[in-house]
Amino acid sequence: MEKQIMDTKRIEKFAIYLRDEERSAATIEKYMRDIRFFATFIGDQEITKQNVKEYKDVLSRRYTATSANSMIAALNCFLRFCGWHTLCVKQLKIQRQAYCSEEKELTKAEYIRLLTVAQARHNERLNLMIQTICGTGIRVSELQYITVEAARKGEAFVNCKGKNRRIFIVSGLKKKLLRYAKTKNIVTGMIFVTKSGKAISRNNVWKEMKSLCKEAGVSPSKVFPHNLRHLFARTFYAMEKDIAKLADILGHASINTTRIYIVTSGAEHKRKLEHMRLII
Repeated sequence: MEKQIMDTKRIEKFAIYLRDEERSAATIEKYMRDIRFFATFIGDQEITKQNVKEYKDVLSRRYTATSANSMIAALNCFLRFCGWHTLCVKQLKIQRQAYCSEEKELTKAEYIRLLTVAQARHNERLNLMIQTICGTGIRVSELQYITVEAARKGEAFVNCKGKNRRIFIVSGLKKKLLRYAKTKNIVTGMIFVTKSGKAISRNNVWKEMKSLCKEAGVSPSKVFPHNLRHLFARTFYAMEKDIAKLADILGHASINTTRIYIVTSGAEHKRKLEHMRLII
């Protein structure tokens, strides 16, 4: 019987498998990072149910439940790929949170301050990337689908995680995108590109956004591209109260994922409780 041991060849084959499954580049990068972390943990030992459980225990102590579960998901995917189904472990149980921490919720006022600083620094590309993500609800990896052609049409077709969806570009954003493309002599294709014409990387957007924090007076813990998507989701849901439609717009396969996006800090709920005046 073949020993259940991690080795470089097996890990490389797993990376090929993920690409063949058409997982996103970000997902592949995340899974491979997590698998290498497990490989460091397990060393030359044979993988057993017991040491997989020990690994799970280590993750539960070092990371938040959500982060630990994402790493367990990557490991389970690898174990199933190897045919070692009996070694898979259950994820940590997480009680659904009614509210998120105020330290994590980016407000509209803070969003505007970030844009103001980007504009003051004459960083038009960053200013417009922030508005595009927040104004459409797309992922930062989906900026590549915001093309000159899409801006002219007023809609983009995004392909992510094996799903296609249509993204509408409102008139104000459409004008800004086309004006920016014209000033940069971009006549076709992606609007947000590097000097060499390649798509902007997630890390570049992340770093540029973080550089605005101090001057904008916004906590760095709130400032990252995906939080703009959360702000879009909360704003849309506050207007429409239609979680199913929001899930479609965001490209979520499960409404349970969308619920995470619309969780607020609870400040508004607390104000409503005060107005109930049930304490005499």
